[in-house]
Amino acid sequence: MKLDVDQFRVREGDQVTLKKQATKIKPVYDSKPHYQELLEEHILKMSKLQSLLYAHNRYALLLIFQAMDAAGKDSAIKHVMSGINPQGCEVYSFKHPSPEELDHDFLWRTARVLPQRGRIGIFNRSYYEEVLIVRVHPEILAAENLPEEVEDGKNIWTYRYQSINDLERHLYRNGTRIIKFFLHVSKEEQRKRFLERIDNPEKNWKFGEDDMKERALWKEYQAAYEKCLNATSSKHAPWYVVPADDKKNARLIISQVIVETLKGLDMKYPEVPEEQRKKLQEIRQQLEEEKD
Repeated sequence: MKLDVDQFRVREGDQVTLKKQATKIKPVYDSKPHYQELLEEHILKMSKLQSLLYAHNRYALLLIFQAMDAAGKDSAIKHVMSGINPQGCEVYSFKHPSPEELDHDFLWRTARVLPQRGRIGIFNRSYYEEVLIVRVHPEILAAENLPEEVEDGKNIWTYRYQSINDLERHLYRNGTRIIKFFLHVSKEEQRKRFLERIDNPEKNWKFGEDDMKERALWKEYQAAYEKCLNATSSKHAPWYVVPADDKKNARLIISQVIVETLKGLDMKYPEVPEEQRKKLQEIRQQLEEEKD
């Protein structure tokens, strides 16, 4: 099966209905060894493109991962980015905001750690939590101490979508390319993965009562994700709805999107001036003569 990642992209203006979006598709790999071969091929390409990104030093890449619990965000980041030079890549996970973060605007804590030019930044959850979990849990919004006219306003989510879109346009204009992945897992697959976490002692730490409380809000989260995807997917910062019931397939889709995005950038290695090339040749001759 040829991997056409464009089918997973949410076009600007699309109205996504997650019930109609596949959580599993026909695998693009024939076997586990074939999957490993394909993933390694993608990783090698990413590694070379990362070196070019660093040398070119005019673009940054921001990868955003969002999903329901147990959708495979952590494992996707671990496997897909395994061949990336850690010196040129930073991963940030965003949990419940600290008191200091709550006293700033909702974009502040992520804006502080955006990737610089030449680097790849990975957000395991992101500022999108502010229109997802905060929308499902109004008590979190109340803790942000917003002015009453904002907190009580009917348009707060529209305003937050606008702020996010404005930020992403600003970043794009200044060289940051953004790819956003929603790992779309089915409720049944989540159930199976929760059971695995309970049955496997080594994974018990990953599961707790709070996970079940969030699962009970499945419909609310799906509605919040739909509104978010529809309001914030754009040409310059697209969302990809990745079928996530098959983790291996999801990783191949994600890695292919990253490769194609990096390939699409107008990058080249810096050219060395002629005078410096001559000096390099002189140094080379010196080094050659040292052999004697």
